[in-house]
Amino acid sequence: MNDNNNEVKIIAYEPQYKEAFRTLNEEWIKTFFVMEPGDYKLLDHPEEEIINKGGHIVFALLNGEAVGTCALVKTEDTPLTFELSKMAVSPKAQGKKLGYLLGNTLVEKAKELKAEKVFLVTNSILVPAIKLYEKLGFVHTPVNHAEYDRADVQMELVFNK
Repeated sequence: MNDNNNEVKIIAYEPQYKEAFRTLNEEWIKTFFVMEPGDYKLLDHPEEEIINKGGHIVFALLNGEAVGTCALVKTEDTPLTFELSKMAVSPKAQGKKLGYLLGNTLVEKAKELKAEKVFLVTNSILVPAIKLYEKLGFVHTPVNHAEYDRADVQMELVFNK
């Protein structure tokens, strides 16, 4: 496979990619952890639980195939707050900076929407992910009320008003 032919496109959610959203996330979660009720809620019902509530989902397409995804889940209206969630990149597409592209696209979307902050929860064993979030500008904060048992790291990105 010649890397020069690997054209990556970041696109907004379309119903035809609903199954890819679930498959990509389930693949990575089961590699390191177990699926939890919060995972099923978002992955089984992305339109109802994310899109229809003012959130966004993006996909990385590599030669037309969805190989990465990430969501921006609205958690508060005032101040406008989002959670960066459900970032997953297929093992066959890792190392192509797709996580950064997906995360940056949604950080820019949050800025465009005039969000005050974006937060995320993750796990300390996911060192490459944490380094990616730091590169995107997230800083470590105390973990509070994480929806997932596996979450032992919380980070946030506060935008200047």
